[in-house]
Amino acid sequence: MDHPYSETLRHKCEGCFKQFNKIEHLVEHMRISFHSVHEPICSFCHKHFRYFDSLREHLIGPLPKQECNNIFNARGCKICLAIFESPLKLNLHQERCQLRPMNSSQSRRRLEKMENGETKGNEAVALSCTMVGAGRDGSLNICVRICLVDQNESLIFSTYVNPSLPITNYRYEFTGVRPEHLRDAMPLKQVQKKIQEFLCNGEQMWKIRPGSTRKARILVGHGLQEYLTSLQIDYPSIMIRDTAKYPPLMKTSKLSNSLHYLTQTYLGYNMENGKKSEGYEECVATMRLYLKMKSQVHKREEYPLASDPPNKFNFAIWKQLELEKMTPQQLLQISRSDYYCWCLDATLQ
Repeated sequence: MDHPYSETLRHKCEGCFKQFNKIEHLVEHMRISFHSVHEPICSFCHKHFRYFDSLREHLIGPLPKQECNNIFNARGCKICLAIFESPLKLNLHQERCQLRPMNSSQSRRRLEKMENGETKGNEAVALSCTMVGAGRDGSLNICVRICLVDQNESLIFSTYVNPSLPITNYRYEFTGVRPEHLRDAMPLKQVQKKIQEFLCNGEQMWKIRPGSTRKARILVGHGLQEYLTSLQIDYPSIMIRDTAKYPPLMKTSKLSNSLHYLTQTYLGYNMENGKKSEGYEECVATMRLYLKMKSQVHKREEYPLASDPPNKFNFAIWKQLELEKMTPQQLLQISRSDYYCWCLDATLQ
């Protein structure tokens, strides 16, 4: 059957611009690509990308798209990759987009004890742990220090943790931790209780679920699963925002980027020596990354995920003939994201 589109355009994906020999190949591509309004998109040519790193290569990489590169060099932000109407608007934007580092001395001036109850509401909280080595060869990671920071970058809880296993490698050059630091360290059970009480915020763990009217706080961090495993804390995955596992922030090879790279690339500054910050700077960096991703303005959809019930059969095999009759624009319109975009958190508060 002839498709209404011309030979040169009928098999071109409207998201990533890939072209296919047959319409059924385009449909299969759309079935597995999960293009959506939540992907990084070039502001000039409107091409979709899976990762911000791919968009960056498209705009300012070794072999960029020349037309997009020319526009971007004139009025594009190299941090958030947005393109503005004029150089003046770009300059005004860059004053807000490029941030400065926060250090531990500043954190102590902003100290708020968890018992004060000054950090309220459904705010997110960032967690960072200092890990040392246990086991015969010191390769087993265990937590000996934790840091919690709120959305206002105020330190709300920081303590050394009495390790559950004997330490065989303090990794001092990276951690700054010595045996004397742990003499009066807080027991692990007490640390667990304090963290869980703060995260749950009066809500029972089993009641935390998507779309519920909740008090529990979103947990932000980089490589959170290792931290939670070491602390023996089980927190619902729906409440976790991990900058190491968030698809747009990952490498094109699907591996995690380092927090130092993410901070330099997406926040515009270099992290200081982590040993001096006692975890505070790492918490601030992950919180800033989370808030930047959350603040993205995307088109609102009632059912934004491919896994949402109304979208589960958008590209079903039994609809193949129907899909092959659709235009590339129509295929893109029914395509949905396979990951939870953090901009959706803005609608929960």
